[in-house]
Amino acid sequence: MPELNRVRINGIDVNVASAGTGPAVLLLHGFPHTWRLWSEVMADLSAHYRVIAPDLRGFGASTRADTGYDAGALAGDAAALLEALGTSSATVVGIDAGTPPAFLLAMRRPDLVERLVVMESLIGTLPGAEEFLAGGAPWWFGFHAAEGLAERVLEGNEAAYIDWFLTAGTLGEGVAAPIREAFIHAYTGREALRCAFSYYRALPRSAAQIEEAVAGARLTVPTMAIGAHPVGRALEHQLRPIADDLTGRVIEDCGHIIPLHRPDALLALLRPFLAGRRPAPMPADR
Repeated sequence: MPELNRVRINGIDVNVASAGTGPAVLLLHGFPHTWRLWSEVMADLSAHYRVIAPDLRGFGASTRADTGYDAGALAGDAAALLEALGTSSATVVGIDAGTPPAFLLAMRRPDLVERLVVMESLIGTLPGAEEFLAGGAPWWFGFHAAEGLAERVLEGNEAAYIDWFLTAGTLGEGVAAPIREAFIHAYTGREALRCAFSYYRALPRSAAQIEEAVAGARLTVPTMAIGAHPVGRALEHQLRPIADDLTGRVIEDCGHIIPLHRPDALLALLRPFLAGRRPAPMPADR
């Protein structure tokens, strides 16, 4: 079981799970997750790495802050966390809402990011995702973005709502009961929901920050973009024109919640990439 600690950074307390020793790997979760998204990944990687998995600002046991949910602020949280833990650099892995801050951290502080892994998300409004967005953004983006609406509607019905995402994100298989219960607990109550939806309400600001970052620099750190269902190669296509060293992989028969749905397939990609090797092609890549 990872060790849990609270770390004070940027005026908030961040709940951090950590395990192992060696080169650092920072894991940034998305919605509707907490650090426990990475449970199986941490158990494996901690044999050779120091694995650090925080609850992002406002999520899980971290402070439910009033502000700071844009990608730039979250990247600042990640940088401050690494520095508070005495870590000079790390491989940074982000999924879903954790991807834009992981990307911005690599753009703004390449000295802190040895390697970058991003999964199942889009990077702002950069070109390359037109096919994925042909039918419009997923329905919940607009629902979550409407100020104050979703939390009023969903309060008292959090379990059913979170279950929908956990089921859809694993192609109908669902997740283990203890992790399901932890996620539901983390997102129960109006204030917990308000923090979660603040990520969506900050998306225009995050997109502007990303546009500004790529206007003046390229992504120079070795990067791997991993897709599954539904994002597929859209993220890779966004990154291809701006990345100096990009590996793209798609995991077949895998839902959006890759670390819980297909952890073995994810680890088969992470292990060689963390060691500085290019992962073998997946069936979808051949």
